[in-house]
Amino acid sequence: MRIRPFAIALTCCLLATALYGQARRPGLYEVTTTMTWIKSPLPPGMSMPANSPFSGAARTTQVCLTQAQIDKYGAPVSQSKDCQIVNVALSSNGMKAEMVCTGQMNGRGTLESHWDNGSAARSKVHFTGTMQAGQQGSMAVEWISESSSVYRGPECGSVKPVPMAK
Repeated sequence: MRIRPFAIALTCCLLATALYGQARRPGLYEVTTTMTWIKSPLPPGMSMPANSPFSGAARTTQVCLTQAQIDKYGAPVSQSKDCQIVNVALSSNGMKAEMVCTGQMNGRGTLESHWDNGSAARSKVHFTGTMQAGQQGSMAVEWISESSSVYRGPECGSVKPVPMAK
């Protein structure tokens, strides 16, 4: 199996899940995410390259959160043609939702995020499904992504917000 198609298929999903850990104040956040594979699409004995966002190593990125994202989802959520965020339930200190994917990756994920006074948050996503693996057909996948975020300020500078679905 080639790693590149696999990485492309999961990038949108991982981005959506990593970003759910945002607090509810617009501006720049630093997000640290770790991904744990329960069922990996890779053959036994093969592992992700250390620099892959899917390797399990902690990965820190900067994210720009807009007021529109807060109003609709409580967080910046990038929806791809393959994955949609549905059944969003916002509360004063968190949110819950589902991620439904159809296409190269099929399955469902549960998303949950809790934030404190607007400067930090923690989130968790659990996804279970299948992924198309070329000639190998469909392979079972299951992963958990856990994120923490810290508010860095109201200005995003060169960091662009994640595009929202229409």
